[in-house]
Amino acid sequence: MKTQVFSDRGAGWHVGCSVAGGKPDPVIRMAINFDNALGLTPYALQLLGQRTAVLANNIANANTPNYKARELPFQAMLSEAMNGDARESMATTNARHIDANPTSSIEGDLRYRVPLMPAIDGNTVDVHVEQAAFAENALQFQASLRFLDGRFRGLISAIRGE
Repeated sequence: MKTQVFSDRGAGWHVGCSVAGGKPDPVIRMAINFDNALGLTPYALQLLGQRTAVLANNIANANTPNYKARELPFQAMLSEAMNGDARESMATTNARHIDANPTSSIEGDLRYRVPLMPAIDGNTVDVHVEQAAFAENALQFQASLRFLDGRFRGLISAIRGE
C-alpha cells in the first residue's frame, strides 16, 4: 500500500484518510478508548462508593454488642490496580477444575479496624473515627467526580473540535 502525503494539511495523510480523487476526508474517524481516556477514576469511584457503604454500616452498628468495625483499604486496592494485580494467577489444565481465580469481591478485601479504646460490650466502632473517615471519603468521592467531569468535558470538546 502506497502512502500519499498532502502537504497542505501539515500532517502526513495516508491513503486510509483520503477519498476518491486523492483529497483528504474532512471527517476523521477515531475510536475513543475510554479506559485510556478515563484511567482509574471509574474504578476509584466504585471503590469509594463501596467504602461509603462499609463506613455507613459501621456507624449504623455503633451500639450493636460485639460488632466489629470494618474498613476497605482504598489506597492499597487502588495502588494494586495501578500496578496490576500482584497476586499470581493460576491456570487450570482441565475444564472440570475449580476456578483458582474467582472474581474479586468486596468481602475478601475488608479488614477489621483496630479500636483505639474497645468497649465493654465488644463493639469496636468509634463513632468519631468513623464519621471523620466518612467525611474524608465523601470529599474524595466528590473530587473524583469533578476530575471525571473534567475528563468528559475535554473529550466532548475534542470531539466537537473546539
